[in-house]
Amino acid sequence: MEIKVLGPGCTNCKTLDRIAHEVVQELGIAATFQKIESYEDIASYGVMSTPALVVDGAVVIAGRVPTPRHL
Repeated sequence: MEIKVLGPGCTNCKTLDRIAHEVVQELGIAATFQKIESYEDIASYGVMSTPALVVDGAVVIAGRVPTPRHL
């Protein structure tokens, strides 16, 4: 599984990254993580509001930080 956290490095972006790592670890899923901070790269996913989470190429969350339960 490939997971990308999109965002410029704000507090919410860091929180989403932390939550995603926690959920993957709790579920025992093998995943690679990548941080995307370039506005051009973020826009290429059609995301206009960060933070956003991309899983295997699909945007699954944008513009909010979910609770671990809702991820």
